[in-house]
Amino acid sequence: MDFENLRTFLEVSRLKSFSRAAQKLLRTQPAISAQIRTLEQEVGARLFDRDGGKVTFTAAGRLFEPFAEYCVERQKHILLAIAEQERSPRGELAISANEATHLYVLPQVFAQFRRQYPRVMLSVVRAERLRTLESVVNREVDFGVVSMPVRDTRLAVDLIHRDELALVAPQGHALAGRATVRLQDAARYPMLLPAHGRRREQLDELFRVNEIVPRVAMEVESSEMLKRYIGVGLGLGFLPRTNVMEEERTGVLHPLALEGVRLARDLALVYRKDRQPSKAAQEFLEIATQPVRKRDPEAGHGRARGTV
Repeated sequence: MDFENLRTFLEVSRLKSFSRAAQKLLRTQPAISAQIRTLEQEVGARLFDRDGGKVTFTAAGRLFEPFAEYCVERQKHILLAIAEQERSPRGELAISANEATHLYVLPQVFAQFRRQYPRVMLSVVRAERLRTLESVVNREVDFGVVSMPVRDTRLAVDLIHRDELALVAPQGHALAGRATVRLQDAARYPMLLPAHGRRREQLDELFRVNEIVPRVAMEVESSEMLKRYIGVGLGLGFLPRTNVMEEERTGVLHPLALEGVRLARDLALVYRKDRQPSKAAQEFLEIATQPVRKRDPEAGHGRARGTV
């Protein structure tokens, strides 16, 4: 069987659409249909039901999918193994993370990896936490970087960055001169909160436990938007300390410690447990986890894996 036909079959099954698969693979829809017909002739059965534009598996298609996945995965592994037998790691690694993680946590990791393995192309995907996890599970990317905890038992989890959320005030704010502040005092001022996600859940729980109803002035979609809006005086907000180091140095923003409260923000590299890692992937994992392992020798590979 032709591997290109198998890859096309998997793309149609993932997207549940011939037209979207054609767009993704940069081909015409008739070409995609022809490839699927060829596979169906070889298999001797229809693989998809096409009803009113909706594409679903037939019973044969469901049986065929794991076979196709296995063949494509093994072909990729064999080609990489042959290439790596006589030369340094090469190929491509795709890493998904949100915008703030790409801006403040991953640049040094990418720089060190590129210095050591210039033949490996790094493909950067910007996506929020849930989409990143979905991409890793669906094998669309090699790695994801997300906040912990991660409870999907299909994924291995390696801690790569330890940080904490700080209450951030703009220059000239009444609280800006304080080293610490009580949560009750901060809640009297307008506050900017993430619209959704792990950080919003963490903050909602903090307010609930302390029986505080914050004055929510605005809900914001991204960390960079939040930082800008805090900077122009629209309210207080919570940001990772790593994200505001430069603004703290120049005095534009003032991170404040909350009395009796520490909001941990640990980031992990996640990847499928059942996926055979290439040499390039193994080396990327080694470099990405190195900073945490230097600070905490007990945080070696596998210490943070699995259900957290």
